[in-house]
Amino acid sequence: MDVEAAHEFARLIGAGLAGGLGAIGPGIGVGLIGRGALEAIGRNPEARGPIMTNMILSIAFAEAVAIYALIVAILLVFVA
Repeated sequence: MDVEAAHEFARLIGAGLAGGLGAIGPGIGVGLIGRGALEAIGRNPEARGPIMTNMILSIAFAEAVAIYALIVAILLVFVA
């Protein structure tokens, strides 16, 4: 295997790992946020509005991490 092929291989493996591992955490986080919000609404249906607002805000912060991982993966594929 020559140096160029090794560089290409490492770049693509790095991009795949960055995208895949960077999406696992936010995916688990969004699931836990949704579960917690549904449990809270089940216990106190009158607080649905504030719970939903906080849930959506928390999901947005969790998804931002996945977007950063996607950007890193794209940079690795096209720039590195």
